[in-house]
Amino acid sequence: MFAWNPAMHLIHVFLPLYDNDAQALPKSVFNEVRDELIHKFGGLTAHSRAPVDGLWQKDGSHAVRDDLVIYEVMTTELDPSWWSEYRASLEARFRQTHILIRAQQVELL
Repeated sequence: MFAWNPAMHLIHVFLPLYDNDAQALPKSVFNEVRDELIHKFGGLTAHSRAPVDGLWQKDGSHAVRDDLVIYEVMTTELDPSWWSEYRASLEARFRQTHILIRAQQVELL
């Protein structure tokens, strides 16, 4: 568990279930990311019970659908350079042009 600090960062990592060629990604790649994040941040919440549907517009024409799982972690310190490097490694492992990682500052109550 993390040390109590009322000011935290909540980070969401959006991971696709399929690569850009619509090939299912192996469960092992998700387990590897899960274990890495737990090791680095001391815990993780996985929104994976039912895949999340992500919709986005490609080239301003039609909507494209992604099936996703979302991993979230909390941390007191936000290191943008670490996250940038980690995102690049995820893009390679998940065979994606872009992986979305977002952070927001939260206050624990």
